[in-house]
Amino acid sequence: MTGIFDGLSAKDTRRVHAAGTSVRLPRDWSPIHERTPADKAYILLEGEASVRRGGQEVARLGPGDVFGEAGLVNHKLRNASIVTTTPVRALHFTAEQLERLCADVPAFRSALDRAAQERLGTT
Repeated sequence: MTGIFDGLSAKDTRRVHAAGTSVRLPRDWSPIHERTPADKAYILLEGEASVRRGGQEVARLGPGDVFGEAGLVNHKLRNASIVTTTPVRALHFTAEQLERLCADVPAFRSALDRAAQERLGTT
């Protein structure tokens, strides 16, 4: 899977960082729950997380990976839960922040769409 920052210019990468809210999450924290409405997304900056469907791990995420975007992009309920497997530093985006960022940074919108499609193809 391609990292969300791959292919973005340094300027666009800075804009993405500036638009999000930096958060730290402890190990074994679940910021995204399966079958809930999509209202936020995250980009992992440090640490790892597990993607789980029905309690079973279906993928691992690391720095540069985005999660929570598929439900927002596709306007659907979450199709998996995310559980941190290490302490994590991430950028948090509300649905409104993500929508504004996609309008302001077309390359980010393309990267987000690509990540959502890759995720749907692998889960």
